[in-house]
Amino acid sequence: MFTIIGLMLTGMLLGYLLRKRNLSGIHKVITVLIWLLLFILGIEVGGNEQIIKGLHTIGLEAVILTIGGTLGSVIAAWALWRALYKRKGGRV
Repeated sequence: MFTIIGLMLTGMLLGYLLRKRNLSGIHKVITVLIWLLLFILGIEVGGNEQIIKGLHTIGLEAVILTIGGTLGSVIAAWALWRALYKRKGGRV
C-alpha cells in the first residue's frame, strides 16, 4: 500500500514540476499504458479459476448495478430539471 501511495505522490510531484512543459505526446503514452494494464488484468482474470467459475454471478451483479445506477441518475436528473423548471415559472 505504501508503494502505491508513494508512486502516486511521485507522479503528482513530477506533474507539478513539469506542468509548464509541453508534453504533447503524453496522452498517447497514457492510452497505450492503460491498454497494457487492461490486457494484463484480463490475463490475470482469465487465469483465476475461481473468478471464471463465478463469472455468471459477477456478470448478473454488474448488470443489476449498471441498470440501478443508470435509472438512479436518470431519475435524479429528471427531478432536478423539474425543480429548476418550476423555479423559473415554466421557462426553460
